[in-house]
Amino acid sequence: MTHLSIIVPVLNEAEHVAHALFRLAPLRARGARVIVVDGGSCDDTRALAAPLADLVLGSARGRAVQMNAGAAVADGDALLFLHADTQLPANADAVIAAALRNHHWGRFDAAITGAHPMLPVIAALMNLRSRSTGIATGDQAIFVRRASFERVGGYAAIPLMEDIDISKRLRRVGWPACVRARASTSGRRWEQHGVWRTIFLMWRLRLAFFLGADPRALALDYGYTDEE
Repeated sequence: MTHLSIIVPVLNEAEHVAHALFRLAPLRARGARVIVVDGGSCDDTRALAAPLADLVLGSARGRAVQMNAGAAVADGDALLFLHADTQLPANADAVIAAALRNHHWGRFDAAITGAHPMLPVIAALMNLRSRSTGIATGDQAIFVRRASFERVGGYAAIPLMEDIDISKRLRRVGWPACVRARASTSGRRWEQHGVWRTIFLMWRLRLAFFLGADPRALALDYGYTDEE
């Protein structure tokens, strides 16, 4: 039997965190443990998360650092890393358990919610690219056997492209389970910043990363600052 720990990194998610964690209640009822890792929120994120999670802890800011902190205290033999704006399918625990019988790690297909007609196209291309390259993004809810996560050293402490980086290292251990069940993620990032602008920005940043650019410089280009 697979014991699942769900690790949710958050930062200033007071508007969304309660709804996100409420959706995980059925998985908790079936034995999954939910660990929320806050990166220093200045709103009510931690207080709102506390009644709806098994553990809420703080860490240094940075999604990779936060996810590693959650993994360090998780007791499951399977780890799932979930963005606060991503919703799992109802049977995610059973899907993960089945996938990890024959794979070291995997991810869900992504669906992107929102009004823009390009969002389903973006999701379809993301899933196709992932299936052909064995590279997953955080929006696809990466899951992994704990032993395999520890074998590759966890997430690299970089501020951007941490999902691409760990995918490349996990791919050396084994090809991912590319689950067709869909994790639904919010399209707010694309819609707020412009769909086409965001598409081209991510293509450019991903290419630069593969060519060896410093992830810290890419994070600044993406819009991350130490003050956020």
